[in-house]
Amino acid sequence: MKTIAAYRPACFRRCEYGLVLAVLLIMLSGCVTQKGSPSSLAPTIEQSARPVLLADANPKALPSEAPVHDASSEEPLDPFSKPGEEGIEEYDPWEPLNTKFFEFNRQLDRWVLKPVAKGYNFIVPNVVQVGISNIFYNSRATPRFLNNMFQGKFTGAGIEVGRFLINTTVGIGGFFDVAQHYFKLTTPEEDTGQTLGFYGVPPGPYLMIPILGPYTVRDLAGYAGDIALNPIYWLILPTMHNIDSIPTVVSIDERAATYAISIGARATEVVNERSLNLEKFQGVEESTLDLYAAVRNAYLQKRAKAIRE
Repeated sequence: MKTIAAYRPACFRRCEYGLVLAVLLIMLSGCVTQKGSPSSLAPTIEQSARPVLLADANPKALPSEAPVHDASSEEPLDPFSKPGEEGIEEYDPWEPLNTKFFEFNRQLDRWVLKPVAKGYNFIVPNVVQVGISNIFYNSRATPRFLNNMFQGKFTGAGIEVGRFLINTTVGIGGFFDVAQHYFKLTTPEEDTGQTLGFYGVPPGPYLMIPILGPYTVRDLAGYAGDIALNPIYWLILPTMHNIDSIPTVVSIDERAATYAISIGARATEVVNERSLNLEKFQGVEESTLDLYAAVRNAYLQKRAKAIRE
């Protein structure tokens, strides 16, 4: 019977092959990195897994310099708007219902999520919060890679592969974003909603979903698509285990535990992201006459920009 030691040379050879592959990917993609928003430590508003509730008006959408407000204008000040982006069509036929869901999300954020996030922030150091956010971001590499391929953005796909290999190994499961900080590997994020937009699918009506936050009909379908494209949800977590044709590594007896892990992981991500953004929303609500319209405008602008990129 062979011992573990007998397998060490083969293991080392596999590690060497993996490192060589990572270096080749870096050489191929690093020098042609696409220009655009770097992958941030906290998900922005258009990502498939983003902060919920009021946190959906992500501070990443805020301009570096606030627009000058013309007091003579009859339109309310939109703190999220940027010059030249006022032409976004805001198709919101379900606004009466959306505003109710928006207010529900605000109150849930005010009385539940924000207090929990404050306690979490008191206990968990900021560097750990950033690392946790990086791990969740790294876990969604497959949908980003596939959507780059679907759109013919092969440079972005190569960068996503390189980022995943480096951050999963050297970055300890993605806790440290080594690929960005040391190799400058960044690329605009791609999701299924953007892929649908790339092929001309219209956004459809604007939606405010309880707990989940803002979407369009197209982006909501894209959100489901991102879940389907992520092997974590059909190999490990039980999101899609009721479909017999989809393979899984989890037995029926273990599904209760994986459900608990899935819910716990999602709750951790939501609270972690809200904690990272605790200081970013101070004063926004008080300084905006129509916060619902401002959040809607910010979301639609960001999604339109992401598709153009």
